[in-house]
Amino acid sequence: MGEDKKVENKEKNEVETKASQSIEDIKLPGIGKVTIDKLKAAGFTDMASIAASSPTDLSVATGLSETMAAKIINAVREYLGLLDFETADKILEKRKKIKRITTGSKAFDNILDGGIETGAITEIFGSYGSGKTQIAHMLSINVQLPEDKGGLERPAYYIDAEGTFRPERIAEICKHRGLDEQKILKNIYVTRVFTSDHQEAVLRKIEDRIRKGEIKPGLVVVDSIMSHLRTEYVGRGELAERQSKLKEQLMILKRIAEVYDVAVLITNQVQARPDIMFGKPMDAIGGHVLAHASTYRIWIRKAKEDKRIVRIIDSPYTPEVEAVFRITSAGIEDV
Repeated sequence: MGEDKKVENKEKNEVETKASQSIEDIKLPGIGKVTIDKLKAAGFTDMASIAASSPTDLSVATGLSETMAAKIINAVREYLGLLDFETADKILEKRKKIKRITTGSKAFDNILDGGIETGAITEIFGSYGSGKTQIAHMLSINVQLPEDKGGLERPAYYIDAEGTFRPERIAEICKHRGLDEQKILKNIYVTRVFTSDHQEAVLRKIEDRIRKGEIKPGLVVVDSIMSHLRTEYVGRGELAERQSKLKEQLMILKRIAEVYDVAVLITNQVQARPDIMFGKPMDAIGGHVLAHASTYRIWIRKAKEDKRIVRIIDSPYTPEVEAVFRITSAGIEDV
């Protein structure tokens, strides 16, 4: 190993060690035992969880004033070096180490540069029956595979907002792929949500469990993100409140993805655009709030027989490109 590589690994280890360090193991100005006890009781036990929080969230969770919460967050960020700048070449090297989960189709993986990315939110939208939930089922299995098989060897959280999660489908895919269905099923943590408030509460619970180290998932699925928000907030008069609630849920998902290196998959519904004669005849709902929060936006639509076409609509570095795959009894497969 070269000297540059040794230095790089040393710096990386130092950052990770600091981020995982317990709040009580270091001394920050103005943070005493009583404050530390409040942070720990609220589940803020390491530096990373505090650095990723907002003063409002930290204040609500701990009972501390927002002024004190802001002071603690800034002190932790300063300690972790998160207020410093980093050159683009170092960021590029870090991105080369990002992990991905295979979709099951090489063609689909290729347009995603290897699969669904950790540390990011991937949105898949399409009409009813297009295959969004099938992809969510497949990824919940694949995330548990060994890394050399395209997985992360980690469990999945699955938020079912539409009542479409089917363990029988998981078992069927496992059977066709020679996987231990009981082991796979035991590592998919499913919650059925019935309102948008319920959905937000579950997201906060997931973040809290991850922060406390109870379970470290490789994937969090929300199927679908707008299901309840769309039906509960109808009309322009309620649009602002709907978007505010959506923004809050997306902020939680973004923290889960970025702080804990988790792949987040959200499925989304669509609305027709009768004014469009050429191009994409439908749009994902959720507006700019959802569009800006999603790192990758993928449109899926039916083709002939069991084929599906996926098209990357938005990505930080990938152009608009399509791939074709099949949905079979064995899950997602190449044509």
